[in-house]
Amino acid sequence: MHSLTRFEVNSYTPIVVRTRTDHLAIAPIAFDCVKLIVVRAGGALLSGEFGNRNVEVGDVIVLAANTLCGAEPEDWITATTLYIDRDYVIDQVFWQHAAQFRDRRDAVDFLDTHYSQPAQVIRIGEDRAGILMPWLDELAALSTDGAPPHRFHRMQALLFAVLDVVLPLLAVSNAGRKPIQRTTTLPTRPRHRQFRPLRPEAREAAGMMRSKLHHRWTVSEIADSTYLSTSQLRRVFVEAFGKSPIAYLTMLRVERMAELLSTTNWPISRIAAEVGWGDADFAARQFRRSTGVPPTEYRRIGRRSILVTHPE
Repeated sequence: MHSLTRFEVNSYTPIVVRTRTDHLAIAPIAFDCVKLIVVRAGGALLSGEFGNRNVEVGDVIVLAANTLCGAEPEDWITATTLYIDRDYVIDQVFWQHAAQFRDRRDAVDFLDTHYSQPAQVIRIGEDRAGILMPWLDELAALSTDGAPPHRFHRMQALLFAVLDVVLPLLAVSNAGRKPIQRTTTLPTRPRHRQFRPLRPEAREAAGMMRSKLHHRWTVSEIADSTYLSTSQLRRVFVEAFGKSPIAYLTMLRVERMAELLSTTNWPISRIAAEVGWGDADFAARQFRRSTGVPPTEYRRIGRRSILVTHPE
C-alpha cells in the first residue's frame, strides 16, 4: 500500500479516489465518509450488516458513512473506490432539492429517510460500468496528484457524471433507519480532518474505551470518568461520532474480534473475554449481526485478512 502524500495529509479534499487490486481478504472496517466502490475486474464476497453479497464486474457498492464492511476476493478483485465527505453529500442534496428545503437540516432528514439502507449493491452492468471507467481513471489521477484546488471543479464534474449514472438506480425508501440499525456501525477516525469539532469529553471517552476493550464498561462509569451525566455523555458522543457510546464500543470490539479470529487460534470464549464480552454466545451474536457471518465462518475465510484504515 502507498502512504498518503504530505500534500494529502495537510490538505483536506472532500473527494478521494483510489483504484487498487486486492488478493487478500479485507477485514471489516468502516469509514467516516460515503463510499462508492465500482468493481472493474474479478469478484469478491462482501460481508457486513447487509449480510453476505457476491459482487462482480458491473456492480457498484454504496456504503453510507460509518457502515462496517469486509470482503473476501475470489482470487482477486480490482475496484475503484470514491471516498466522499458526508457533509459534502449533504450540501449537494440541499442544492439539488433547494426548492423544497428550508435549511440544511432538511437535507439531512431527507438523506436519513430516503437513503436509509446503510449498504446497497447496484448491478449497473458491464456496459454502464464501461462508461464510468474513463471518468474514474481521471478522478483517480487527479486525486493521486493531491486534488489541487484549481482542478476541483473538474473533479466535481467527473463525480457528478458518475453519480448521474449510479444514483437513479439506488433504492430509496420513506422510512428512516431505526435506532437498532444505527448500533451496527463503527465511526472510524477521520482520514484528513474532523468533520465537526469534538468536545474533549468525547475524545477522552473514545480513547478510554479503545485502550481498555476488555473492561466491562457501563455508560455510568464512562460518564463519571468524563465528569458528565449519562444523558450529557450520550448527547456529546452522538454529536461527535453519530453513535451512542455503547454502539461505538460494540463495533470496536467487533473490529478487534475480527483481527483476533484472523491471527490467532484462540477459542471464541477467550476472544470474547479479551474484548470485554464474558459470554461467548453473546459475542458471537454481536459479531454476526455486525459482519454478516458467524465468528467460525469468518475465521475460515479471513485467515489472510488485512486491515485497511485509509484510502491508500
